Amino acid sequence: MSVRKFLMPVSSSASASGALQTGLMLARMWHAHLQVLHVQADARDITSFTGEGLSGALIEDMLNASEREGGARARHLRELFEAATEAAQVPVGDALRGRDEPSASFTTLTGREEQVVAYQARLADLTIVPHPQAGEDVATADALHAVLFDSGRPVLLAPVEPPESIGRRIAIAWNGTANAASALGSVMPFVRQAEAVCVLVSEDYAKPGPSGAEVAEYISHHGISAEVVRFRAINRVTGAGLLAAAAAFGADLMSMGAYSTASRLRQLILGGTTRHVLEHAQLPVLMNR
Repeated sequence: MSVRKFLMPVSSSASASGALQTGLMLARMWHAHLQVLHVQADARDITSFTGEGLSGALIEDMLNASEREGGARARHLRELFEAATEAAQVPVGDALRGRDEPSASFTTLTGREEQVVAYQARLADLTIVPHPQAGEDVATADALHAVLFDSGRPVLLAPVEPPESIGRRIAIAWNGTANAASALGSVMPFVRQAEAVCVLVSEDYAKPGPSGAEVAEYISHHGISAEVVRFRAINRVTGAGLLAAAAAFGADLMSMGAYSTASRLRQLILGGTTRHVLEHAQLPVLMNR
């Protein structure tokens, strides 16, 4: 059981730069293929404004401006990709897929970002999503939620600053839910290669389901020893306690189930463990829903 294909949707040069280093690190680690995907909006969608009294000439000008802007963004992202792959010494080209060596490719598709990303993610072992920069709301990131809600596949949130390592010390956030179990299954290829693993549990976080000790027993069947670590919420914020426990363990990768205790809309309005982790995590976080 291994990881052979990563998908990374990119839309902004600010967030893509650091995430590319994370993605290429994983490609080299697994001798896998990294497909970097940029989704351009279809400029023809702007014709929906015709019902608001805009002239045909004005609409055409807006179409042309949108196409120029989209083309310039795509070219800049490709330049970032080429510079990053050269620096990481990762060969570029679709023909390299399937070989026992790292490789990467850059693809530009046209359509609605959340739809295209969800479709592409369904055929990736793991989708790496860049972390939005400060000032943007990660909890509303289209690509992230497209993978979580519409792909059936795991997503890895890349930290703003590229990590020095990924998967040497793994923290498994466990609350007993099916979502957490799905994330556990997705992180197991990394667990088998880890130096140390812990299962993070808390009364503030637990739901009906298997205990942390049972998770550790399950992992032992794969020849891995995992310790159970209890944590507590900090200032009544479970996500803060979870991240603090992962940091205390020295984790460079954490897995967790996403949106397992409430709807996405409720968490966006009221907050929640998933949202707190998305907004404050400084390490790579693998999530399933």
